[in-house]
Amino acid sequence: MQAYADELRQAFIRLQDDGLRLFAEAKAVQVTEKSQDGLVAVTVDARGELVRLDLDPRIYRRPDARTLADVITDTTHHAAEKMRQRVVEIFEPVIPAEQMRAHLDGDVETVLAQLADQMAGRENAGA
Repeated sequence: MQAYADELRQAFIRLQDDGLRLFAEAKAVQVTEKSQDGLVAVTVDARGELVRLDLDPRIYRRPDARTLADVITDTTHHAAEKMRQRVVEIFEPVIPAEQMRAHLDGDVETVLAQLADQMAGRENAGA
């Protein structure tokens, strides 16, 4: 039990030391993704929110509003997923990837279950 307490203390100290730097790094993440045809480019921020949309003028050659909307939506989703992966990678030295993904997804139940498993010494339970 003492070894586990020491391990938790070390993890907490590491998180405290690295946390602000990692948070600033993650907060600055922006990801730009282009559509398959290259006519749409979107940039999302660390929260997955659209911060820039670029449309190539060639989109007007085939005026199809529904298809354009779908391409913008799909491209934005791809960019947001890449952003999420980047944030997970940034925090991986101090937070297990699955736990960070659950946190980003707002899956409180999974986060709490993972923490309970860690506290009980079941490192890979549920993974």
